[in-house]
Amino acid sequence: MKSFSYERATSPAAAAAAGARDANTRFIAGGTNLLDLMKLEIETPTHLVDVNGLALDRIEETPEGGLRIGALVRNTDLAADARVRRDYGVLSRALLAGASGQLRNKATTAGNILQRTRCPYFYDTNLPCNKRKPGSGCAAIGGFSRQHAVIGASEACIATHPSDMAVAMRALDATVETVRPDGATRSIPIAELHRLPGDSPEIETTLASGELITAVTLPKPVGGTQAYRKVRDRASYAFALVSVAAIVQRDGTGSVALGGVAHKPWRVEAADAELPRGAKAVTARLFADAKPTKDNAFKLPLAERTLAAVLREARG
Repeated sequence: MKSFSYERATSPAAAAAAGARDANTRFIAGGTNLLDLMKLEIETPTHLVDVNGLALDRIEETPEGGLRIGALVRNTDLAADARVRRDYGVLSRALLAGASGQLRNKATTAGNILQRTRCPYFYDTNLPCNKRKPGSGCAAIGGFSRQHAVIGASEACIATHPSDMAVAMRALDATVETVRPDGATRSIPIAELHRLPGDSPEIETTLASGELITAVTLPKPVGGTQAYRKVRDRASYAFALVSVAAIVQRDGTGSVALGGVAHKPWRVEAADAELPRGAKAVTARLFADAKPTKDNAFKLPLAERTLAAVLREARG
């Protein structure tokens, strides 16, 4: 691990200002992803800004009837919150499907959303990776690509986003709240937070330099049957080959987001309109522009079958 300097932030705005002073500064909270990357020298920050003391660890009701989840709320606490379990079951289920209990005890809401890909070529510093070293190439293209993206990828990167929680939040139309280095705040629909790789896969979000996530807001509960189903190579502690977050109303309408298939949580609002027609119609829209490899083409029928199972469960 490379040496680095360290400071404890005194306010969200101060943390953002510190983050903007040097492009090689990183925020640290739970550290469940960042510290691993630092040990492997994939991330080599020269300065860490500790945000754990910023009192961003509360879950509060909003005037609109939703929930405001602080950026530092731990995954365990969020999954166990009675309001989340009652009104946002898809989110609680997604959190419990991710990682181990020990990791959920440390991992934060913002950190979960911002975790980096688990592509094995990204983690192997002996191999080229445009996300790790821009312009070096993508070893996954032409390599073993079973776990990689089938849609939304590019000639520069075919990695997938690893978060379970973010997939559920995409189905729920969550909003991400941030503070900038000048103290200004903004709200970003989660649909606009993560970027597709294009020619610059190293730029993973639309956050500006130093911009700090302070909370995630969920809209007023929409009811319906909420489900999260994750298909993986082993029963626990594995990232999704395909995951489905679905909210299904009595009339058959609702929303669907997928994990394990793209560089970001994958939702196509036009596909939601096909829910009354069934899984085949929905996935036809979701994967209209899919470009799978020979190793991961199985994800397309797997996603359809997984969604079909969720819909059967939702409709009794």
